[in-house]
Amino acid sequence: MQTRKMLQITEKDHTKLAILQANKIVINEVQDIVDLIGNAHYQGACRLVVREEHLHPDFFDLKTGFAGEILQKFSTYNFNLTILGSFEKYASKSLRDFIYESNKAGRIKFLENEETN
Repeated sequence: MQTRKMLQITEKDHTKLAILQANKIVINEVQDIVDLIGNAHYQGACRLVVREEHLHPDFFDLKTGFAGEILQKFSTYNFNLTILGSFEKYASKSLRDFIYESNKAGRIKFLENEETN
């Protein structure tokens, strides 16, 4: 995956953001997110912004463990993530609780649009 070409670097409120530009799922495994974090950091960003549709559907099924593996990388590499999307369609109470707690902590944010980033 050519992640560097997929990232648009922009600045908001004195913070450099790396926004993933793709029209398909590009985060299918943990190594995909490690590559994106590395390339975003190399380009001076401290937050990666992805859309819900960039993530494999297993991410939103917490019992698969995929979300935990992905999000652990952001703690390991001291990097931030914003996931943009419409999350109310997910019926899982544990996922809703997870989103709520993540938004409180701040390293990982689940938002409806970029304006609230």
